[in-house]
Amino acid sequence: MQSGAVLFAVEVPANFERALRRGDRPALLVAADATDPVASGSALGTLGQLVQTALANEHAIPDQTAPAFDIRQHARYNPAGLSQLNIVPGLLGVILTLTMLIFTALSVTREIERGTMENLLAMPIRPLEIMLGKITPYIGIGFLQAALIVVAAVVLFGVPILGDVSELAVLTTLFVATNLSIGYTFSTLAQNQLQAVQMAMMFFLPNMLLSGFLFPFAGMPKWAQYVGETLPVTHYVRIVRSIMLKGSSLADLQVDAAALVVLMVVAMTIAVTRFRRTLD
Repeated sequence: MQSGAVLFAVEVPANFERALRRGDRPALLVAADATDPVASGSALGTLGQLVQTALANEHAIPDQTAPAFDIRQHARYNPAGLSQLNIVPGLLGVILTLTMLIFTALSVTREIERGTMENLLAMPIRPLEIMLGKITPYIGIGFLQAALIVVAAVVLFGVPILGDVSELAVLTTLFVATNLSIGYTFSTLAQNQLQAVQMAMMFFLPNMLLSGFLFPFAGMPKWAQYVGETLPVTHYVRIVRSIMLKGSSLADLQVDAAALVVLMVVAMTIAVTRFRRTLD
């Protein structure tokens, strides 16, 4: 549950079956990951019906009007079910995605439209160095923007930060670099700034809809989950919610961190390849 691998855990006490046969009405403990209160609340709400029907055909249990056992619910990480604890950390990923994509999607196309690309190409530097020079300043801007959003989340909305702030900063920088690489790829594909902005927006919409930010990820169709796993926001939303609400460490989030690294490398490779073709 700490790493997000499971959403619910059921603890069956010792001698549970014996207590049932004796009519002692034992209790089960169901712990739920309530970082997404919509998903966990719907699931926990069905447990009452389960208690009534689970042992309806079990003749070894004494007949009684009351339920044969109880279910005690424990909503972890967000016991009050506050929506801001779920939405505000996700907003960090959504806002960074939109701004970082727009920034770099316009970088190359702006140079071409202004006629300054020839001066840039005349310099004795390689395409990768041009790309790094373009996105490096925006990494600092993205980091500053993320810091302001986190401070606002803590001060204005009372969102806790239970994990290591330095790990959150490192993974946020990785996420920013991934989005900048994707935006730079769009800038090499587009022929003008309008096309670049349109590509960025078309990529932003599935990031917002299929990442688990607006809708519970586990409740989406399988095809939508497969698409969502290829989007940076999906992995970053899990990371920021886990660090802020669960106190998770990098060891718990290594799968999502690795996914961001892979997406960044793929985007950089495509961008450099496309830019080199532009030079040729």
